Amino acid sequence: MSTLRRARYQFKAHPLTLDAVIAAAVLLCMISSAFAAPDGDHGVDWGARPPNTLSLLLMVLAAAALVLRRRSALAVLAATGTFALIECVTGDPRAPVAMAAVIALYTVASTTDRATTWRVGLLTMTVLTVAAMAAGPLPWYAQENIALVAWTGIGATAGDAVRSHRAYVRAIRERAERAERTREEEARRRVAEERLRIARELHDVVAHHIALVNVQAGVVAHVMDRRPDQAKEALAHVREASRSALDELRATVGLLRQSDDPAAPTEPASGLGRLDELAGTFRNAGLPVQVARADQDTELPAAVDLAAYRIVQEALTNAQKHAGTGAKAEVSVVRVGPNIEVSVLDDGAGASAETGTGGGHGLLGMRERVTALGGTLTTGPRYGGGFRVHAILPVQTRAGAERKPV
Repeated sequence: MSTLRRARYQFKAHPLTLDAVIAAAVLLCMISSAFAAPDGDHGVDWGARPPNTLSLLLMVLAAAALVLRRRSALAVLAATGTFALIECVTGDPRAPVAMAAVIALYTVASTTDRATTWRVGLLTMTVLTVAAMAAGPLPWYAQENIALVAWTGIGATAGDAVRSHRAYVRAIRERAERAERTREEEARRRVAEERLRIARELHDVVAHHIALVNVQAGVVAHVMDRRPDQAKEALAHVREASRSALDELRATVGLLRQSDDPAAPTEPASGLGRLDELAGTFRNAGLPVQVARADQDTELPAAVDLAAYRIVQEALTNAQKHAGTGAKAEVSVVRVGPNIEVSVLDDGAGASAETGTGGGHGLLGMRERVTALGGTLTTGPRYGGGFRVHAILPVQTRAGAERKPV
């Protein structure tokens, strides 16, 4: 088996060698058939009537032309067909030079289209058969003449079948390659989306809690000597904010755990159910926050619930950092038809200058979250001072709509 495999690889690497071997085999078959004569008593009589010189020359020339059949199939078919035509008219009727023309016709059929195969095959069959019947030495109804129709038909049919099989295999291979490329592109896209999602989560968590820690640390530094009780309270808020930051970071980074790690989260998922708790952290940090809800206890998809929570968190963080001393914020969550609308307003004097033109990723992250869910986000300074963040999120996401039974 290994010897045959090595030989096949060698022939694939050197196709001209394979064609030379095929041409030699065809020449051997033609010469053997030419020397064989039917014998009623013994079946076949070898060498009783050897072929003439012209027939031998035609067989050699036709076999030599087959060596170039891959390079110019139509030219080789024309040459072998001409040699077969000469043999049919003037040569020995037992000399099967048409065998080389059949091989050449097979090559044409296997390398061209079906229409060309039909045209060339019918032309070859008609010319050889009519010439043999009309001008050959045998009667027109001789079996050698009828055999020309069968052999040329077999050559064209076999070549067309091989071409169709190759096209089928090639199409399957191309589909498999396209499917593999599509899977790889989809995997890369999902990795990029997940990386962006984790980056947004980390930004929101870190920006919110570090801002609170920064504010409370400033309070501690200001009142440490004169009001130690208030300093202790501020330090307690720092400790609580840092603990919350660590918990949320742990939950976010937990997405990267190995498959054998515990799957259940140890902290409740962030969502509008924790909105009062979120507002309380900002009140403790010195930012008065009013919360108004008119969402009729709407049950939101997890992605929408998290996005609404993160939008409020980021907007309040920006207000804490940029709105200035004495600013107040208002948060409203309202159900309007098929959407949930989230608004965060502040009246700070520095909001429009700082938040709208800052170099951070807060507004960009909010916009990416809302766009991914098919919603809209509007941000900008308020008339008379302050800043406004308004998000419209669909209660039914596109993914949820696709999974909804009908």
